[in-house]
Amino acid sequence: MTVLANLINGEWVTTQENRPNVNPANTNDIIGYSPISTSEHVEQAIAAANAAFPAWSTSPIQQRSTILDKAGTEILERKEELGRLLAREEGKALAEAIGEVVRAGDVFKFMAGEVLRMPGQKMDSTRPGVDVEITREAVGVIGMITPWNFPIAIPSWKVAPALAFGNCVVLKPADLVPASAHALADILQRAGLPAGVFNLVMGKGSVVGQAILESQEIDAISFTGSQGVGSQIADIAAKRMIRCQLEMGGKNPLVVLDDADIDVAVEVALNGAFYSTGQRCTASSRLIVQAGIHDAFVEKLVKRLGDMKVGDPLDAKTTIGPVVDERQLQTDMSYIEIAQAEGATLAFGGKRIANDLPGYFLEPTLFIDTNNDMRINREEVFGPVAAVIKVQDYDEALSVANDTVFGLSAGICTTSLKHASHFKRHAQAGMVMVNLPTAGVDPHVPFGGRKASSFGPREQGSYAIEFYTTVKTTYVLP
Repeated sequence: MTVLANLINGEWVTTQENRPNVNPANTNDIIGYSPISTSEHVEQAIAAANAAFPAWSTSPIQQRSTILDKAGTEILERKEELGRLLAREEGKALAEAIGEVVRAGDVFKFMAGEVLRMPGQKMDSTRPGVDVEITREAVGVIGMITPWNFPIAIPSWKVAPALAFGNCVVLKPADLVPASAHALADILQRAGLPAGVFNLVMGKGSVVGQAILESQEIDAISFTGSQGVGSQIADIAAKRMIRCQLEMGGKNPLVVLDDADIDVAVEVALNGAFYSTGQRCTASSRLIVQAGIHDAFVEKLVKRLGDMKVGDPLDAKTTIGPVVDERQLQTDMSYIEIAQAEGATLAFGGKRIANDLPGYFLEPTLFIDTNNDMRINREEVFGPVAAVIKVQDYDEALSVANDTVFGLSAGICTTSLKHASHFKRHAQAGMVMVNLPTAGVDPHVPFGGRKASSFGPREQGSYAIEFYTTVKTTYVLP
């Protein structure tokens, strides 16, 4: 049985207590055991990161690029193996799990190039004979707290740019998915990172996460998770006047207009709302459908839901894996009950599935006859649950789409250039998709939202430099 360890100052550090890493598709399958760390482990990791920072932040850019590229290469070469590991501990279908691993590898490859493209400026001063240089430098030690739904991709798109631009890292992954983070740490270790540059500390959020947030030696915090925790982190960061980067979910709309290609719209909704078991912050949980196409759209979507196979993520025929754990399953079931109590009509699913495996399986669930004031359309469920809202025209669809505290991703299915163009400009979201699922962003483009979905500079792509570097202006009189 595999017993994982923390990575602190280049050494693998075990703990006195461990917790089982359980396969959500088969609770009899214990993947291994992960550390239950203490605040002392966090303090050691932060101290190691601070000690490593002076040398790493001034290291040659080619050294950093080579290490990141080597890590990316190994991730891609091991995509099948790492994908199976990810599918076992998180539960998403194997094809999606492998796709996530590929994305992680691509992120490291991209950031290996960004190291060599570090921007700067040199200009004349208004004072004769004086030069002005504008450069970027690493921020310092970055505390990272990542969620369970993308166990290797999200840590990668935080860690890779942080290291690329000369920062040191203390990563706390989600309790439910320690093995993917451990595999990433092992790859980085063997890629040649100096001791202390990257540190992995696993354990409870109330202990490890809190110790990271309370440390006076952390220079910035990058967090992906719930809105409630994100708000607390923003308060802590503001009091200490350190930068924070927060990604906190969404209640993403997919608008389907009467002129849409209905088959395209159904597949877009199916993918956006139900793939990855709906456990994506970019999931299309609100399907806003114009009246003229509503009935045909619902009929076709229900038929497609019936074609989907819920089961073991390692089975190639599976399209939807299990919910991540019992707690999340109960949350999903409670929202299903709430929706029905509020008057929504259950069009498909809504029941826990009993099959040959002792896992947390839930039917993909679709509600109709809903309105935007219902809790099912206001609060993030984070499961394979979507609701249809019928609207009369485009103007009402746009109004309903924007009527939310969130603003991560928004989509529209239409063949109208006029409506697509207007929606791109007026949708109150950080990302807009036209005739495509609301979920899915390339590694080289910025990721993030507006309103309660996000706070701070964007993640991914060349925009990552805004969070992980600070700008310095230098005057020189030769």
